[in-house]
Amino acid sequence: MPAPKNPIQMAVIGAAHGIKGEVRVKTFTGDPLALGDYGPLYAADGRAFEVADIRPANTVVVVRFKGVKGRDAAEALAGTELFVDRSTLPDEEDDDEFYHADLIGLAVRDDSGAAIGKVQAIHNFGADDILEVALSGRKTMLIPFSRAAVPEISVQGGFVRIDPVAAGLADEDDDAEAGVDRRPRGPKDAGGNR
Repeated sequence: MPAPKNPIQMAVIGAAHGIKGEVRVKTFTGDPLALGDYGPLYAADGRAFEVADIRPANTVVVVRFKGVKGRDAAEALAGTELFVDRSTLPDEEDDDEFYHADLIGLAVRDDSGAAIGKVQAIHNFGADDILEVALSGRKTMLIPFSRAAVPEISVQGGFVRIDPVAAGLADEDDDAEAGVDRRPRGPKDAGGNR
């Protein structure tokens, strides 16, 4: 199979593990141990990797790829992102299930249904997922990818709906108009409400 035409990132290779060519791998799959079930994995430069052995290790998996022998070869792979073609992934049958890649490019609507931008990317900096949204007429913003901030996702409809307050897009003026009391936070002796 040639390199993916519609690549979906499945994992990223981390540090070498031991001296026999094994590497620590962070997976983005539902079951980390199923990484090898998707067939060959491809690096951005077209190199193919086939899982020979995989086992769990804390928050990652330890993988031995066919053809990777010794610590030096494993260390050279650190930071390599691994992809498969979108066509090799099963279609999601449940409306509440989707692939992150399916959200890229969807319209972003506010709670009134007005289009306010597009999903540019999905990030995870170690905690929860974050949507990067290009707002109409503004720079991109990061929005927590939670049910409170993104209460509706319609891949078929081509949009996600956000709650501007939960997403952090509402100004204090908007809160005042809605009757929300904004008292200063901080120590009481400094005028706060703690």
